[in-house]
Amino acid sequence: MGALNEYILTKRVVILWVILMTATATGVAAKEQLTTRQCETLGFTGLALCSDCNTFAEYVKNPELLSDCLKCCTEDSNDSMSKITYSGAILEVCMRKLVFYPEIVGFIEEEKDKFPTVKVQYVFNSPPKLIMLDDEDQQKETIRIDNWKREHMLQFLQEKVKPTSAKD
Repeated sequence: MGALNEYILTKRVVILWVILMTATATGVAAKEQLTTRQCETLGFTGLALCSDCNTFAEYVKNPELLSDCLKCCTEDSNDSMSKITYSGAILEVCMRKLVFYPEIVGFIEEEKDKFPTVKVQYVFNSPPKLIMLDDEDQQKETIRIDNWKREHMLQFLQEKVKPTSAKD
């Protein structure tokens, strides 16, 4: 009986070790981060919060997209980084492609005037994006907005762009 108990105990230890290694490997894979360029190519930026990825998953049932989102997101926090504001922004878009983005057209025609520090710039073949500017009008962040609704643009700009330029 002693040999049988020792054999069973050894099997249990091996099984527990395999489970532990699998869980550890899964945790490491889940925390894998992509480079900024890789994320931008996928349409994600470091400005996306990881909690946004969970909300995203409720609507888009694609595990690969969720995985990419989680590799490009920023952990949710209440620190000063989450309260970054910008002096202005450039809404860059290709004029020929505007027909495919009715939400962006609506924003430009009806909402843009609420943001005097946001300029529209038409660049050939450019996907729709917001280029966030610091106090010296230097580009700080670029955010793809291909699939944003008008209300998302409004909310984002209200939270992230200072109401008036310091240069006024």
